[in-house]
Amino acid sequence: MDLTIEGTLYRNGAFEQGCLGVENGKIVAIKKILKADRHLNVGGSLLLPAGIDMHVHFRDPGFTAKENFSTGSLSAAFGGISCVCDMPNTDPQTSTVEALMEKTKLASAKSYVDFGLYAGVTDENLGRLRELSTSCIGYKIYLGSSTHSLQLSSQNLGVALRETARTKKITLVHAEDERCLKTHQDTEKNLIDHVRCRPAECEEAAVRHVITETTHLSSTVHLCHVSSCEALEMLNSRPKSLTVGVTPHHLFFDVHKISSNQTYYKVNPPIRSSFDKDALWTGVVSGVIDVCESDHAPHTLEEKQREFNDAPSGLPGVETMYPLLLATVKKERLSFARLLSLLCERPAQLLNLPKGRLEVGLDADLIVVDFKQPEPLKAEQLHSKCGWTPFKGFPVIMPSRVFIRGELVIENHEVLVKQGFGYNIGAAQP
Repeated sequence: MDLTIEGTLYRNGAFEQGCLGVENGKIVAIKKILKADRHLNVGGSLLLPAGIDMHVHFRDPGFTAKENFSTGSLSAAFGGISCVCDMPNTDPQTSTVEALMEKTKLASAKSYVDFGLYAGVTDENLGRLRELSTSCIGYKIYLGSSTHSLQLSSQNLGVALRETARTKKITLVHAEDERCLKTHQDTEKNLIDHVRCRPAECEEAAVRHVITETTHLSSTVHLCHVSSCEALEMLNSRPKSLTVGVTPHHLFFDVHKISSNQTYYKVNPPIRSSFDKDALWTGVVSGVIDVCESDHAPHTLEEKQREFNDAPSGLPGVETMYPLLLATVKKERLSFARLLSLLCERPAQLLNLPKGRLEVGLDADLIVVDFKQPEPLKAEQLHSKCGWTPFKGFPVIMPSRVFIRGELVIENHEVLVKQGFGYNIGAAQP
């Protein structure tokens, strides 16, 4: 064995003292006592699976003043995320084989963590979706306009989902109905206006359409960042092939309690009321919601400090998602079982990845956590190029060490591998 790691392991719904044996990047043994030439004892700290973020926007290529694959993936690593899946709304948009191949080269040279790339689905490339499958982890459909988005006409949703289903790869959907959004379009001066211009009924209409089109599909379709109690209620009974994601910003913020720096919280779909927030938490705890995804979508401070109507939508979150939810577990609002299902196990299952659990045969992706009293988050401790966070001051528990494929990537606030360490996990799947 290349390495053994001793600590308090989370396995099969419980903690136990033991050792992990690692060889060639995989977990090859789990026993009470294991020894190798390289042995690390983390004492009373917890050994947990590293997280998988199914939804990031690293802005590379085309918008690298906001973020790039180096800074975005470094943020992920420091936040305990070993694998990310990047969205197609870059410049050029990743809706062709050529664009996907170029972005793969770029990400391979820069990424500190493992990564997959989504292919964008548009009205123009409907007939070429299958040829994209060799270069992507899955597909992304935008039913409503958003920042730099590639929009698909509503009438083409059924055709698109049938085409992507043939590849047996996951399809993610931004579920806001464009026709509904246009009827509410107006000048926005604050977050309440933003909610009024992107009301829950637009999300509800899109979710209803997706449910109808997925009823007879066997391939997984994933609804990104559900934000309203109306949409969530519809999803209590849904096709087995349809899964649901939620973001930390929709779980932690209430539009009526944000008084300053409102543009920082402008995001699509919008942050809604406490009633919506509470409903989402109920969905998280009960298991109606499958995945927590950051929707990491940074913009520069200069962009966010524009007049509200002109400021772009989106906020950073890949580095803070796992630490925020660990602090929530510490407060006993969320169980370890649900946390690890949301961030590790379900994303790995949906993306068909050998990650997400501390089990023999899977990638040795894990984090070391001193499960002490949470500390307030400081923006200056984060690594995104954008340099700010909406979660400043929130309680977090940051991992002290992060392993990816058995390699120690983060230790004592330092990165120990070079950019380009991460590899593309998407092209060969499934």
